Amino acid sequence: MSESLNTSSRPRVLSGMRPTGKLHLGNYMGALANWVKLQDSGQYECYFFIADWHALTSDYADPSNIEPNSREVMLDYLAAGLDPQKTVLFQQSRILQHAELPLLLGMITPLGWLERVPSYKEMQDNLTTKDLTTYGFLGYPVLMASDILLYQPKYVPVGQDQQAHVELTREVARRFNNFYKLNGREVLPEPDVLLTPSPKLPGTDGRKMSKSYGNTIELNDPEPVVRQKLKTMVTDPARIRRKDPGDPDKCPVGDLHKVFSTPETLARVYEGCRSAGIGCIECKGWAADALVQILNPIQERRARYTPGEVEDILKDGSDRARTRAEQTMTEVRAAMQLTSAGK
Repeated sequence: MSESLNTSSRPRVLSGMRPTGKLHLGNYMGALANWVKLQDSGQYECYFFIADWHALTSDYADPSNIEPNSREVMLDYLAAGLDPQKTVLFQQSRILQHAELPLLLGMITPLGWLERVPSYKEMQDNLTTKDLTTYGFLGYPVLMASDILLYQPKYVPVGQDQQAHVELTREVARRFNNFYKLNGREVLPEPDVLLTPSPKLPGTDGRKMSKSYGNTIELNDPEPVVRQKLKTMVTDPARIRRKDPGDPDKCPVGDLHKVFSTPETLARVYEGCRSAGIGCIECKGWAADALVQILNPIQERRARYTPGEVEDILKDGSDRARTRAEQTMTEVRAAMQLTSAGK
């Protein structure tokens, strides 16, 4: 990685993922594919990280999988096409500034701001087997805001469902800048949202693809596994018998075709399904063909990296990220007149 990366005049972008397990096609289409496009465009200075401390907000009772999952996620980042020569790839917990800044920002963040975050109540309702009435879970939006503000990015690439978190980050930065200035200037710039196109991607049961539903197609699933998962995938409920016509617009397999298949294959799907000229098994086979074409190069890249190389990439990227984070914290401490902190 060139030294110019840390002094780039390009707008900086930053985003991350929680290491809750191996990544799947929903993660790829919802975020990773877009991160690679941002990186390869050459227009942005990219920082992408593994948010392993965020995993503790829900998995605090048994954190044993967080570290191995972090390695798997980094492998998936690299397999998807993120390049450590072009992008800073790092692990949150290796950079203690990610703990210092939320402590300081937590002092000024009103409780009501945290309680109104949409995912706060939503996750409590969905994860009923876990006790989420903890300080850490309530405060995770401050940790998220700190993750962002540490690197003073211009943009945060997110889907529409994550805009509320970036807006809270902007409010926290605004409040900090209202209280504290450094030589008359604001220290924490408010980041802008860079909306990520996120196509509808159903899981094998027809619901949104999600690890919590157990309905995913993972990025490292071999071809036989992909084809077997597609065979069990739910279809248009109107097609009870082979001779019944269907509607790809009402079928989860049709949704996969819209994202991954060629226009020619999609035309065959619409014609064959609506006329009952093809059966669901044949249609699922075509979808599997398209998925394998996407997954094969990802899996080939994944196989190139040894555990030692992944560790070296994480260490190098985290060292670079730590240097940048400390630049921000030096300014934050000075603005708050805590100049002896961090020494």
